[in-house]
Amino acid sequence: MDEIAPKFIFSTLSADNLNSVVKIDDQGIVLPRWQSRRLECTVQEKQRLQLIQSYLNDRRITLMNEATIWARAIYPLLLLAERDNIQVWSQVSLKAQYPHFNLEGIIDGVLGDCTSGTITAPYLVVVEAKRGLESINPQYQLYGEMLAAAWLNWRQEPKAQPQTIFGCYTISDTWTFVFGIVSGFEADYPLMTIESSPEYLQRFEAETIFQIVKFIVNDYCEKKS
Repeated sequence: MDEIAPKFIFSTLSADNLNSVVKIDDQGIVLPRWQSRRLECTVQEKQRLQLIQSYLNDRRITLMNEATIWARAIYPLLLLAERDNIQVWSQVSLKAQYPHFNLEGIIDGVLGDCTSGTITAPYLVVVEAKRGLESINPQYQLYGEMLAAAWLNWRQEPKAQPQTIFGCYTISDTWTFVFGIVSGFEADYPLMTIESSPEYLQRFEAETIFQIVKFIVNDYCEKKS
């Protein structure tokens, strides 16, 4: 009788259960990489960023709930990075079926190809981390979502290995980016190599955050051109 592959929900992922099915090579914070993963803003983009940043100025951000911060700060900045068929969507359902485990759940935010009218090729996935008593380490939830997105992209082009994927988790208006390389989609234990960014505080570093998001979108478009 075939063994039933375990199913993991993104929001319940931990270091233990993820490491039991995936080899994770965590390179930690690699600052030079993120200093080079930036594109300059146009004058119009800077003006819009100033407007978005004004939504956070002189506000008691620590008293805002996650949905309010998402609406005032996170989503508007992601929306500004849209280009061609690349769109940002919220509350996107993803599923991935690796040979020995399954992943599924709802992703807070996705930037991806929307040519067909739905997100078919996620390239940046965003986790809005909870705060307070219900908070958990958002890293492993993000890693699981990146693994699912990479699998979906690989399924469209099975010969395209390894797959590169970007992720980000936000805590209040603080952003941390992650770059991932995923390979071995049909192996017993897929390999995921990751590099993290420093933390960026949107109320003071909105332009830097946007420069990175703009780079990620441009990187995807160049690879597809």
